[in-house]
Amino acid sequence: MSNRRRAAPIYLQLARRIQDRIDCGDLSAGSRLPSEAELCEEFGVNRLTIRQAIAELERAASIEIRRGVGTFVRTPIARFSIAVDPRSQRFDMGSLTTAVPHGTAADAGDVVDGGERITALTPAPNTPADIEAAAHLRCDPGELSRLESVIVIGAEPWGVSSYWLKSSLLPEKLSAPARVDNVVRVLTRSAGVVLEYDWRAFSAIGADIGDADLLGVPAGTPLLVREGVSCAPGGQPVLFVRRRINGERARFVLNFRPDGEG
Repeated sequence: MSNRRRAAPIYLQLARRIQDRIDCGDLSAGSRLPSEAELCEEFGVNRLTIRQAIAELERAASIEIRRGVGTFVRTPIARFSIAVDPRSQRFDMGSLTTAVPHGTAADAGDVVDGGERITALTPAPNTPADIEAAAHLRCDPGELSRLESVIVIGAEPWGVSSYWLKSSLLPEKLSAPARVDNVVRVLTRSAGVVLEYDWRAFSAIGADIGDADLLGVPAGTPLLVREGVSCAPGGQPVLFVRRRINGERARFVLNFRPDGEG
């Protein structure tokens, strides 16, 4: 054990030792942890110390406490990779590659096993975020509509998006809450707009109350943010998007070398 680990509080040292067992597979996903009494006997500490260690592991999402049943190792959360090739990815097709299973739109417009659910549409918005979007799109906020959506994979909410575009470009299919396969694809098909990436930026934030409610996570949960402008082939900005993704459910992979290149 490193000097740094030895210097940590006893409960944290115990949490790390249990985490090591989880990481190496000695405690597999779904297995039940020993009882408090068994852990006290094994480590020679009191119940308070064990409870502090368990609380630390629960906070790290390594275990889950089922009241009246026991404490169990959590199943690892599925994480989807969004691959980005800066040399070849030019056209904006909705930012969700085949790495993220997308739903299939039924004839009635419903989405089977995933897709994107429009939750709100605000014409001529005027919040600070809307003013920022208008600056990126080089227009007046009064010309814009803001569309909010939730991306669903299977039955689980995966991310929330805010889209800004001129109201004159808004397709009828996106003008009311509904489920679609992909907002950007509907926009390009319905409005006859070809979109290219202008720029994208990445950051991280804590979920506010609204996003936390839509994603089913506690407020403050780390979210990955991907935002930027998509433009027409001539360079005219058309769409500004800000997508917030549960940080446990996704990662961005930037590919600098094509497949097969040594």
